Amino acid sequence: MTTATTTRPALWTPGDWNALFGFGTNILVNLLVLTGLLRFVLNIPPEIVFGRILPAAGLMMALSTWYYAFLAYRLAARTGREDVCALPSGISVPHMFVVVLVIMLPIAQRTGDPIKGWEAGLTWVFIQSFILMAGGFVAPYIRKITPRAALLGTLAGVSITFISMRPALEMFMTPAIGLACFAIVLASWFGGLRYPRGTPAGLVAIAFGMAVGWLAALFGLGTGGRSVDALFSALANIGFSVPLPAVGHVFGGFEFLGIILVTAIPFGIYDLVEAMDNVESAEAAGDAFPTTRVLTADGVVSLIGCLMGNPFINAVYIGHPGWKAMGGRIGYSAATGLAVLVVTWLGVVSLLLDLIPVVAISPILLYIGMLIGAQAFQETPKSHAPAVVLGLVPHLAAWAKTLIDGALGAAGTNAHAVGMDKLAGLGVLYPGLEVLGEGAILSGLILAAIAAFVIEKDWIHAAGFAGAGAVLTFFGFMHGPAVGFAVTPGVALAYAMMAGFLFACARWPVLTAGLEPKPAAAE
Repeated sequence: MTTATTTRPALWTPGDWNALFGFGTNILVNLLVLTGLLRFVLNIPPEIVFGRILPAAGLMMALSTWYYAFLAYRLAARTGREDVCALPSGISVPHMFVVVLVIMLPIAQRTGDPIKGWEAGLTWVFIQSFILMAGGFVAPYIRKITPRAALLGTLAGVSITFISMRPALEMFMTPAIGLACFAIVLASWFGGLRYPRGTPAGLVAIAFGMAVGWLAALFGLGTGGRSVDALFSALANIGFSVPLPAVGHVFGGFEFLGIILVTAIPFGIYDLVEAMDNVESAEAAGDAFPTTRVLTADGVVSLIGCLMGNPFINAVYIGHPGWKAMGGRIGYSAATGLAVLVVTWLGVVSLLLDLIPVVAISPILLYIGMLIGAQAFQETPKSHAPAVVLGLVPHLAAWAKTLIDGALGAAGTNAHAVGMDKLAGLGVLYPGLEVLGEGAILSGLILAAIAAFVIEKDWIHAAGFAGAGAVLTFFGFMHGPAVGFAVTPGVALAYAMMAGFLFACARWPVLTAGLEPKPAAAE
């Protein structure tokens, strides 16, 4: 006879320090960016930013990180494993820019009132929350029928473009800090180097970056962009603030419902796919979490956050394998939640914005992007590598279009004003970027799934995903700027034709005759 024994999972391990400083700095960067957007793009008064929005955002992220630490604890207790890593979560970065630039800013400019823009953002998150909660019951089925190459391939596209590229560019703009900090984290997290007294590599990198930045400021150099005057002025925003109910503001934004729904529905679907991808990424790294609970939790904490004044949605982050690889387990997630509460409720985000050079944090984000991109190839069949590459392509188009739009916008013009023929003459096929890049998370998944099933000669499933692409495209969920009817009918028809051809390959074996590999001849 054997006696079953159970042990309580460790709430903290030495590796949690590494993950805490790595993940914590990731959260910090996002807080610094959104604070800049709120203050200097939307011109929302500081008493609203530091007294209402950031405390509510801190509450939402704390609830999220504590819940995912709880899920990791339960998984570790049930399986008896000591290497379970909690899912990382926080404010969704793509949504952060969308809600500010597409929803809040136009409404604030139209009304001349940034508070109206804030209210529209709250309503946007309110709707998104219910889409997430409802979608949580559909997502497991989608995950079941979708090849891993498609789920991880489209995720790798996000990691390479919108996670890795900006930090990499920042590093080379300030190489004295960026490349040195990159070497510090690379040597530890890939090379296994241990720093004195077990000091986390992320902390060493940030400390080094701060030292170089402030020494440069002391000697009147521009490296790091630190300023003593800016640092002292930031002290004015420090003070204790707790989140207060903002239900009236949430419903005040319903007057802009028509504008809000244009992006709320497609980005709700984006959330579902992104969460599925990230749960799949965690499972590929050895930690299987229930997709329905993950999506429902994101919806619930986002709803709580918006009712308290936070116009940003919560999401499970890509990067679980990275935090796990550097030793993160359960404690790093719970500790990050506590740290976020301290930072947001005490109003020290403004101080940190002027204390730490952002370029010192950039290498940590690049490291995470490297791991996620690599995982898409490492955790899928070797033969599916072409499908993974295809999943990257729409994200590359979306990233390129973002850069072009930003550059032309800074010059006071846009692509259509410049002219498509003139751009094409310079090798910039803007209409192609526009169609391919819209809804990249979905189109990357659909295209990669089609390719993976074709590689496996599973023609029926390949045709099914092509048909799904036709439907999603017809209604504007991918390859279109907004949800609607017959948004890009030509692309939808092309997907339908592809579905018909792939279905014919399954129905008429003569089309696929000779595709099976021949047995090797005897020597």
